[in-house]
Amino acid sequence: MPLNASPSGSTPNTTLAHSLLAGWAHEHGQPRSTAMVQTPPGLRFAFYGRGSTEDHQDPATSRSWQLLQAQAVTSGYGRVVAEFFDVGHSRVLPWSRRPEAAALLIAMADPERDFDAIVIGSCERAFYGNQFATMAPLFEHYGVALWVPELGGAIDTDLVGQEELMILLGILSKREIARARIRVRSAMTVQARDQGRYLGGRPPYGYRLVDAGPHPHRSFARRGVRLHRLDIDPEYGRIVRWIFTQRLARHSVARITRALNDADIPCPAAADPERNRHVAGEQWSLTSVRAILQNPRYTGRQVWNRNAPTTNCSIHTTPAWDTET
Repeated sequence: MPLNASPSGSTPNTTLAHSLLAGWAHEHGQPRSTAMVQTPPGLRFAFYGRGSTEDHQDPATSRSWQLLQAQAVTSGYGRVVAEFFDVGHSRVLPWSRRPEAAALLIAMADPERDFDAIVIGSCERAFYGNQFATMAPLFEHYGVALWVPELGGAIDTDLVGQEELMILLGILSKREIARARIRVRSAMTVQARDQGRYLGGRPPYGYRLVDAGPHPHRSFARRGVRLHRLDIDPEYGRIVRWIFTQRLARHSVARITRALNDADIPCPAAADPERNRHVAGEQWSLTSVRAILQNPRYTGRQVWNRNAPTTNCSIHTTPAWDTET
């Protein structure tokens, strides 16, 4: 719902929109009478922040610097009396799907809430895309001022420039994710294709992890982090070759599976139980044999992101499991 039209330049559509919003607010409850931009001393603030992930970011550090930013904005106007901090939830999710943000919305709707305003530690952590534009009427209806570091105080939605700034910050937040995704995928492709790097995940059956030297980043290398690459396992690699040989000889998948079980050959789950805890079973199945035959890594080719043309495998320039026919 547009909120960026000033009273002096309002259009009929804008006037109608404000009338509809006022009617909705009157129907669902009386808004507080205090203006959003009035900042009397002694305000009680609810702090909201968000941490990207638990694995690659320290939640305690992330919360601390965002809270420090919030306290710097509210210094001299009041104090933070409540904290809401989401960890491990993407900014792409709306507030209603983030646990702490949803709890803040519920608390905001309570007439007996123990805070007067909300302060954000980082706009780009809190809002994504047009999320602020969709939530601004809610803040205004409940009479809760929203304070952000980028403005150094409360947002006044009647000022065109301030709302446009919030929309721009949401766009920049969206751009940050898209840029990081493209950069990481491109870097992973180059590392696997040109450098032979192993980028994680469970090694396919018949492969093993071997040391590939120190990490190229000096700070990681000083901590002892080393690179790994995939190499053919001397014990189970011959099993994969045998499977492909039998299939090239036009034997059915069922016959190959039965022969593996009759010979008591360990299946992938039994060969590497530590990395296959999600799979239970001690025998070969049609699915496991078919998965090996359809895995492009065994033939020396690999598809990135499941939609691009195939590229040379990151481990072998020629098919690793090729057999003469």
